[in-house]
Amino acid sequence: MIRDAPARWWHLNGSIVECELCPHRCHLLEHGARGTCGLRYRSEDELRTFGWGGVATAQLDPIEKQPLYHFLPGSMTFSVGMHGCNLACDPCQNWILSTHRNGSEMPIRSTPQQIVREALQYGAASVSFSCNEPLISAEFWIEVAEQTRAAGLKTVAVTNGYAEPECASEFFSKMDAANVGLKGFSERFYREICQGRLGPVLHNLKRIRNLETCHLELTLLLIPSKNDEEQDLCAMSRWIRDQLGSETPLHLTAFHPDHKAIDWPPARLDHLHRACEIAAGEGLQNVYFGSVFSPLLSSTLCTACRTTLVEREGFQVRRNRITQSACPVCTHGVHGVF
Repeated sequence: MIRDAPARWWHLNGSIVECELCPHRCHLLEHGARGTCGLRYRSEDELRTFGWGGVATAQLDPIEKQPLYHFLPGSMTFSVGMHGCNLACDPCQNWILSTHRNGSEMPIRSTPQQIVREALQYGAASVSFSCNEPLISAEFWIEVAEQTRAAGLKTVAVTNGYAEPECASEFFSKMDAANVGLKGFSERFYREICQGRLGPVLHNLKRIRNLETCHLELTLLLIPSKNDEEQDLCAMSRWIRDQLGSETPLHLTAFHPDHKAIDWPPARLDHLHRACEIAAGEGLQNVYFGSVFSPLLSSTLCTACRTTLVEREGFQVRRNRITQSACPVCTHGVHGVF
């Protein structure tokens, strides 16, 4: 039975229930009022969350689809997700799940135990919390993660990184890997296009990096004339290099018109090439294409001798030459989990 459960990260401020999970810090004034995410709601004088015991989607995926290229390449992951999100991005590429914010209607009954059992039956190496924003259901996914790890599997979060420090610290401490989607690199873009703020995401990226137990990769959905200005791409690349490390993988994916951005032009191959050149020019060592087939820019190369280490065709790994996390030719270490 799909049910609700007590939520964490909130307090009662006089007659107001204030959610403290994410920077929106929603003020819920009356019984039944919901937060921006659609899952968290006020019940009398407490905060509760929908969806406990159910998911909206569950499927077996290549880990490269998340995308994660430096974390167990060639392995399969069991991807599970719910409804809802705490951002409202006009160009959302997964809006069918993210904009459905009635969490009580999860179509698939699934407990943490069932999720782990299915992942093991499928032969997955990890369980990924993806498809919608997992942070808004952090309580549930933390419980799943604890059981996943106990079963010998890895845990993965595909997330926007939009959470308050207390929630983010606990949530990401339970993850073995995370791909954080950067929406752009300006406060204006986050405010006008995503209804959020860039600052908290950057703080959480540094928080994940400092954990040293959660492998981190980034994704930027490249949108022509919206978030692809050269000055923003340069600033983003320098920030990643200086704050997270030059070896941090960055995936540049091509925007296609969808949701509230149906009349925006799609990203072309030359947009991606230019963005890759900018990122590499600022010192990022592992820059990849996403959503566009390109063997050259989807393969992992040794950053020292440029030997092809992991050869990919789409989401499939055709060859993996990494041995003991190092290049077999020059023995230079390879950043990631292998």
